[in-house]
Formats: sequence, structure tokens, C-alpha cells
Amino acid sequence: MTMSATSLRNDVSRAADQLQPAHGLAIVRVTIGAMLVWVFFENLGKGLYSSAGYADLINHYIKASHAPAAWKWVMGLMASHASMAAPMQAATEISLGILLVIGLLTRPAGCVAFLFLASLWVSEWGTSWIWELLVPMLASLGLAIGRAGRAWGIDALLAQRRPSSPWW
Repeated sequence: MTMSATSLRNDVSRAADQLQPAHGLAIVRVTIGAMLVWVFFENLGKGLYSSAGYADLINHYIKASHAPAAWKWVMGLMASHASMAAPMQAATEISLGILLVIGLLTRPAGCVAFLFLASLWVSEWGTSWIWELLVPMLASLGLAIGRAGRAWGIDALLAQRRPSSPWW
């Protein structure tokens, strides 16, 4: 059985038409969410959500990074209040990760993930590869702008009831 070139071209064209940009955003959304869940468990295993572990890490960034002085002051404030800041960071990482993986409240979660990753990116200036957090940070912004929960996410179900809502 042979296929003509025209038939093959038509099959490829139909398959390409079925792929939508929303599916690409959904893949990015699930990837960023999985990354945040992974980082949560990695940091939990390293003890970085304890007061001492968190303060040690932040103090390392204060000493080693090239972050602006004003940002180092903010980091110092966080390190001095590590008993509150460490659990807040843990809750932020796991909740953003779960929300993005399941595609719930994707726009606000993407926006918060962008801001959160931007803060980490500035904190790590000069201590790690610049693209390490820049790429997921900007991808998170794309998730917020692109309504990435509308494919393969709970937001798709919510959008059927209220399609004009800015939350999904």
C-alpha cells in the first residue's frame, strides 16, 4: 500500500491544524509547575526550610551575589526573620507548583511565579548561570499572559462557566 505525496501532505496538514498554541503553553505550564514542586522537595530534603538552613542560604547570597544593595537589605530582613520567611517560601513553591500542574488560577499563579522567580534571579546574580532562573521566570510571565490553564487544566472547565473572567 502506497501513499501519494498529496495524501501524506494532507494528513500532516490536518495533524498540524489540531495542534494549538494553548497546548504548547500547557506543556510549559506543567513543566514550570513540576520544577517548582521538585524544588520544594529538594529544598525540604536539604533543610532549607528550617530557620537555620534558610538563613544560611540567604546570608550566602548576601555575601556572594552581585544583587543591588537595596535588595541585599531585603534579603537581610528575610534572613533575620527566617522562622517566618522559610515556611512562606516553602508554601509559595509548593502551592505555585501544584496550581500550575493542575492548571488552576493559572494567570495569577503565573504572575506570582514570575515575581517569585524574579526575586530569586536578582538574589542569585553572580552566583549562578544567569539563564538558570531567567528562562523559567519569563516562561511564567508567558503563562500569565497566554492563559495557559485553558488547555489541559481546571481553568478550561471554569472558563466554560465564566469565559470572560480574568482569573483563567
